[in-house]
Amino acid sequence: MGFRMGIVGLPNVGKSTLFNALTKTAAAQAANFPFCTIEPNVGEVAVPDARLDKLAEIAKSQSIIPTRMTFVDIAGLVKGASKGEGLGNQFLANIRETDAIAHVLRCFEDDDVTHVDGRVDPVSDAETIETELIIADMESLEKRLQNITRKVRGGDKEAVQQERLMKAALAMLEEGKPARLVEVDAEDMKQWKMLQLLSSKPVLYVCNVDEDEAATGNALSAKVAEMAAAQGNAHVVISAKIEEEISQLDAEEAEMFLAELGLEEAGLDRLIRAGYELLHLETYFTVGPKEARAWTIRTGTQAPQAAGVIHGDFEKGFIRAETIAFDDFVACGGEQGAKEAGKMRAEGKTYTVKDGDVLHFLFNT
Repeated sequence: MGFRMGIVGLPNVGKSTLFNALTKTAAAQAANFPFCTIEPNVGEVAVPDARLDKLAEIAKSQSIIPTRMTFVDIAGLVKGASKGEGLGNQFLANIRETDAIAHVLRCFEDDDVTHVDGRVDPVSDAETIETELIIADMESLEKRLQNITRKVRGGDKEAVQQERLMKAALAMLEEGKPARLVEVDAEDMKQWKMLQLLSSKPVLYVCNVDEDEAATGNALSAKVAEMAAAQGNAHVVISAKIEEEISQLDAEEAEMFLAELGLEEAGLDRLIRAGYELLHLETYFTVGPKEARAWTIRTGTQAPQAAGVIHGDFEKGFIRAETIAFDDFVACGGEQGAKEAGKMRAEGKTYTVKDGDVLHFLFNT
């Protein structure tokens, strides 16, 4: 399981440039005018993980299969998008299909790149888009509450639960606050997710800065960092131009280029890591002579459900998981060495998989 992250932002903030770099394609047209993205572009990238390469090296795996992350480049929203301004409505629908929102904010000055509002103010830009998502959610909920009235009167338990959650969300939205701030109990979570509220999506602010400020950020990105901290959201500082240049280089050239700029890693790596933390995701591995493979699960996933990510039959017929911690696998020189050192454990159905576990599942067919 990977995850889908929607890239949103006002026009001309660098969304499509970033998308092109992340997916190493030119599918999204990056141009200096609003709405150059008229269809949501979808691209998959491999999630970089040095641990997977190390495991493959030790096991002499013939192939390496990383987990995948999907980016959706969604057209530039403008003030009034929830009312159909610009290309707003059709793209608000695309956001519903994502797990999280990467909100790209312009944190650079450039007289040659127009700003839709004629000034550079990333905090105001963030508020503009948040407001549009809140308004769209309010309109959606008001309509759905009207439609559900008859079922509620008839005593439909599911409808009663939905109404309660919708009213809680609407109360939050009417205060000008996003739906993600609503406290939802575990037993309500399934129905809550089915509401597909735009403002309930976790948000990662992406500060797009000039090339010479990628390592340090600037005064504008500092304001975004302050805003994100106050909201309990995450942020990363990236130069879309640098990411675009890196995407055209091989691994060795990219490493040298980053070193010259004072950067330890590419923005893609930081973005994915921040996304994983945002959605509480982690990685486990399966390793053998044929392939070394990474799998994404949610933090707290138990062994049978982790097995189910590979195949449903693995979960249904789960017997046990032979488990080796990543560090032990490396230190012992592989599976056999780990067995001999007593570092392989047999874990049952209640075992909570840990990030970096190397697993081999036994199951009944």
